[in-house]
Amino acid sequence: MPTEIEHKYLVKTDLWKQIVPDYSKPVKQGYIAATPVSSVRVRVMGDQGYVTIKGKSTNASRLEFEYEIPLSDAEEMLAEFCSEDIVKTRHYVQHGEHTWEVDEFHGLNSGLIVAEIELSSIDEKYLLPDWIDRNVTTEKQYTNANLVLRPFTTW
Repeated sequence: MPTEIEHKYLVKTDLWKQIVPDYSKPVKQGYIAATPVSSVRVRVMGDQGYVTIKGKSTNASRLEFEYEIPLSDAEEMLAEFCSEDIVKTRHYVQHGEHTWEVDEFHGLNSGLIVAEIELSSIDEKYLLPDWIDRNVTTEKQYTNANLVLRPFTTW
């Protein structure tokens, strides 16, 4: 059973601006369905397409099924099935033994920067970079599915 274990943090913008990511990719994603118990997301990341089904979060873990699909299919699904999009740049930064994924949001979510770390177990230890701020793992307004419905710029 594929389980995603992820911690999500806000970043200290002034310190983050000093970081040079290892690499970055543009991301556009939308939600075909989003309920309190599951979501179905379609994403274009760089030149690849994905469809992802996620279960309900319990603390920092949830079921996740992600599949690569043809780029043209992902673009068509975004256009036909998703009324609103999340547009962001995903930056990858190695810190200690982990790679942090830092999402810099654009459009209606401009100004929001969120860092995520995926773990292999719920009790896995990891080092926090100095540019990490507050843990928002359990704060639902920071989920991408909720940012589509209530963008950061409207808070």
